[in-house]
Amino acid sequence: MSTNAPGSEDFESRTVKLDVPGMDCPSCAEKIVNSVSERDGVVSVEPQVMTGTVHIEYLPEKVAVDSLVEHVQAAGYDVESRDDLRTERFDVPTMDCASCAGKIENALDAIAGIQERETIPTTGTVIVTYDPEQTSLADLATTIESAGYAVEETATDTAEEDLVEGNRARDVWWSPRALKTWLGGGLLLVGLALEFLFSGFDVTLTTFLGREFAAAELFYLVGALVSGEQILRNGYYSARTRSLDIDLLMSLGILGAITASVVFGESLYLEAGMLAVLFSIAELMEEYAMDRARSSLRELVDLSPTTATVRRDGEETTVPVEELRVGDRVIVRPGDRIPADGTVVEGESAVNQAPITGESVPVDKTDGDEVYAGTINEEGYLEVEVTTAAEDSTLARIIELVEDAQRDKTDHEQFVDRFAGQYTPVVVTLAVLTAAVPPLLIDGAVSLGLGGQTFVFAGDWATWFKRGLALLVLACPCALVISTPVSVVSGITSAAKNGVLIKGGTHLESVGTVKAVAFDKTGTLTHGELTVTDVVPANGESRASVLSVAASLEARSEHPIAEAIVEAADETDVETNDVSAFESLTGKGVRADLDGETYFAGKPALFEELGLLLDTVRVASDGGVAVEDSSSHDTPDAGDETIKDLQADGKTVILVGTVDRIVGVVAVADEVRPEAKRAVERLHDLGVEHVVMLTGDNEVTARAVGEAAGVDEVRAALLPEEKAETVAELNEEFGGVIMVGDGINDAPALATATVGVAMGAAGTDTAVESADVALMGDDLSKLPYLYAMSGKANSVIRENIWVSVGVKALLAVGVPFGLVNVAVAVIVGDMGMSLGVTTNALRLARIKPDSFE
Repeated sequence: MSTNAPGSEDFESRTVKLDVPGMDCPSCAEKIVNSVSERDGVVSVEPQVMTGTVHIEYLPEKVAVDSLVEHVQAAGYDVESRDDLRTERFDVPTMDCASCAGKIENALDAIAGIQERETIPTTGTVIVTYDPEQTSLADLATTIESAGYAVEETATDTAEEDLVEGNRARDVWWSPRALKTWLGGGLLLVGLALEFLFSGFDVTLTTFLGREFAAAELFYLVGALVSGEQILRNGYYSARTRSLDIDLLMSLGILGAITASVVFGESLYLEAGMLAVLFSIAELMEEYAMDRARSSLRELVDLSPTTATVRRDGEETTVPVEELRVGDRVIVRPGDRIPADGTVVEGESAVNQAPITGESVPVDKTDGDEVYAGTINEEGYLEVEVTTAAEDSTLARIIELVEDAQRDKTDHEQFVDRFAGQYTPVVVTLAVLTAAVPPLLIDGAVSLGLGGQTFVFAGDWATWFKRGLALLVLACPCALVISTPVSVVSGITSAAKNGVLIKGGTHLESVGTVKAVAFDKTGTLTHGELTVTDVVPANGESRASVLSVAASLEARSEHPIAEAIVEAADETDVETNDVSAFESLTGKGVRADLDGETYFAGKPALFEELGLLLDTVRVASDGGVAVEDSSSHDTPDAGDETIKDLQADGKTVILVGTVDRIVGVVAVADEVRPEAKRAVERLHDLGVEHVVMLTGDNEVTARAVGEAAGVDEVRAALLPEEKAETVAELNEEFGGVIMVGDGINDAPALATATVGVAMGAAGTDTAVESADVALMGDDLSKLPYLYAMSGKANSVIRENIWVSVGVKALLAVGVPFGLVNVAVAVIVGDMGMSLGVTTNALRLARIKPDSFE
């Protein structure tokens, strides 16, 4: 819109919304208005105290949004976000290590308008949040490429499309870099053949410096330049972005060897060629290894179909999944993947839900049942009404959360980053000293006896320069740096494909370290669905009459117990009657008038309050319940024992009657999951010391369920905040605790625990978002799998770290003694270790849930 503010000159104005959560009163808003209004080019400032936002209309020709943000901050308030920024994702598959990421970050930091940038080497993804007024998408792509990395797929400014998350498999071994590597390697072989096999046919040339130059050396030199072209180019970018990384080190090594050969007459062309060829092969193997690690995420992405057959206006048409709308009716034939989350409206079939929940057995689906995108229709014909947009489907959320989980650095990864930051400059310094100092100190040769071996140290420059090159190779911490992230990627993506969503590497590490597990009862150890287990009539009543009265009273209640009683009456075709004067007695039961008489249905305590002595209730000879004067029979506690017996079996007792008499007893129960006891046993076997059940249910019922599940301790009658307090106590006592619940009712306890695990999260936004780990299906057997996966991941990470450090250290010690040359340093210390840690990490993908059932 235009403005006629003084000095506006009819410039086009814009409006930006800033999130300022600290602005929570009128005086706060006034300070911000006064501060921002001072800036020339501001048309209006409208603070919204209730939402903590400030809407600023401004003239972009006169003032930038960054300046407006600074004025808000000058008033004493932080700006958390702004709505004029854009976030883009770039697919940069050759960015596969921390040093690669560092170069890209350094390059992006030099660009104006970038608010945030994030590099994720494990997925080859760069995420940039930027101000489109100061830079463009094309500029960002050019900047990344200027750091030496090709952007394979991105959006365009004109189309304003989302970036395509490609990460598709590439043929690493036949890429342009690979072809140069093979050519350079071939030239080296020709040179070696000329030097050692056909030495009699060798030709000696004279360089422009007047030095002799053998033909074999020419092949070495050309081979070094051909194979090392990418290394030298990346080294140039590293120098330009001030990144002390392996590309810069190798470039210095190659150029140093060539320079020493030309200037000092030392023939180091072979070393230069070997360094270039072997390091190029090492880089290709690292790309291949990282691509294997990324393949698990690609498989997850590939679960989602790209097209859907939809029925619109009575006709079938095929459309991209992204174009599906909520309410569309999609057709899913046998063998097809379901394209979107939805509800079955026609047909019935068995659906393989393993991609989402990890269930090994297909689940029968019919009208009204929920289905998920990415699952497979096994046999029947289905028509599904779409209930969720493609980008919000359960599978899309899983993929997004798995990608996000790879961003957070674990404790191990942070340690490695700190170590690598000190390791590289130290070893580089040692490499320089190794190349320069010994020739100055040693005159002729020095012998040293060590461990029964005699080592001769010559004082020539060529020998020590080669050893310095070997140390320079070992200065690269690539294998060490990728040792943790590839393990995290492998573990998280493998778990996701088996129905366990881990929302961060820190959680993957933490699960396997805790020694205590706390379970919620309802919906976790039990099915969470109450059913009527016993109907015991009093004298003169029948089972049907008791259930009829109970269902009539409970029909208007929304309590789960009431729903179970009404459902039991419906299933047995018991007739119910209308009631009047219905009243819910919170926490106790219900009351209503039926056939002119007031009836009650509720806990035993309700009838005690009504004055009915429960010790007058006893089991009749026919198995029913009789009521007598407590002074007239010999077993006054028999009735009370009956109630206790039912409660001891884990059942909730509901009495039905009036103020004068008991009609009967109805018992309901939430049955323990059949896999619960086995899951608890396996957790104990895997090293969990203490398993406790937390519930708000009464002590007697809770203990019955706890005994059936095999837990070590039961804590009953807990309010939600008391559950959280109990989890905090367990955390302090055992040094960490896992809380397993439904992700909604147990939110305080889940948040308090070291790791919160939500059950049955498939299709439930709240459960997925509220917990650190989500078991997508209602299957407790996945918990031992999760615990074992975490323990194995921690073991693999430690193995990778210490083997990487140990091998590098051993090789470094061997360099001064001449036991390790450039070839060994590259093949073993760089290429071998990078491939080794990745292969070791990929073992996590072989851990299956059925191994721990």
